[in-house]
Amino acid sequence: MTAAEMTYQGAAETPAQRNRRLLGRTGIYAALIFWAFVSLFPVYWTITTTLKTARDVTQGNIVPWVDFQPAWIGWRSLGLSPDTIDQVSTVRDEFLGRFLNSIIASVGASLLAVLIGSLAAYGLSRFQYKFLWMKNKDISFFFLSQLILPPVVLALPFLVLYKELALLDTRIGIILLYTLTVLPIVIWIMRDQFDTIPVELDEAAQVDGLSVWGVFFRIVMPIALPGMVAAFILSLILCWNEYFFAALLTGTNAKTLPVMVASQTGSQGISWWAMAALATSAIAPLVVIGIVLERYIIKGLTAGAGK
Repeated sequence: MTAAEMTYQGAAETPAQRNRRLLGRTGIYAALIFWAFVSLFPVYWTITTTLKTARDVTQGNIVPWVDFQPAWIGWRSLGLSPDTIDQVSTVRDEFLGRFLNSIIASVGASLLAVLIGSLAAYGLSRFQYKFLWMKNKDISFFFLSQLILPPVVLALPFLVLYKELALLDTRIGIILLYTLTVLPIVIWIMRDQFDTIPVELDEAAQVDGLSVWGVFFRIVMPIALPGMVAAFILSLILCWNEYFFAALLTGTNAKTLPVMVASQTGSQGISWWAMAALATSAIAPLVVIGIVLERYIIKGLTAGAGK
């Protein structure tokens, strides 16, 4: 629509129509602002709780410098406050160890799941398979159906298996288990991504002399990179926040950050300030990754929407 057409349309709009349009737009913005407040308030409450004393937490004080005077209570309990950061702290050492375990397990499992899941999704997208009565659609549904199983059903089998394989309380064991849990989601996302890439590109590359592996790594994978990044970030979030298997299969060496957050309940009650500090530390890396890779997430998750 040209500028002249827009000017003509605006001139032809009656005051009643203009008021209805403005009212509708105001209602939409009001709803979005309200939803943003509802979504971000738990994050705000968590961050401010790290600065509260026990009295401020129990009284439900919310606004700093108005309802309460901020203090480094939560961060001091982890040895991360400005006045304790240069001192020796066993709690800080434990936190850094759990944080490192979470990074290694989440990143390692996500990378492995994206690699394996991309290969599986590419095969399901480009080739026709038949296993017993199952064809490509049935095999894809079989992978996706693994998400239906509740984790508690797999708890005992994995506990026995890991004990026999000496994988209990090891980073390798957590990485392998996390890879299995997020693999169905990666296959689902990447197959939809590969379906949007024309098969003619593969055929043209093979005519030029590339093998199937060469087509995948040199032609298809660069095009599907946004979807792979989106699948990686989604896998990273799921692995980073996983608690059940981490609490079940780890003890000391491979314990992750969510398990440490949940352990802030003792005989004296819940240390809300320490739990809030741990939760804030757990949220921060995901927020940074989401901001940096936002455009890849949007491109990857909307791939195939226009088919």
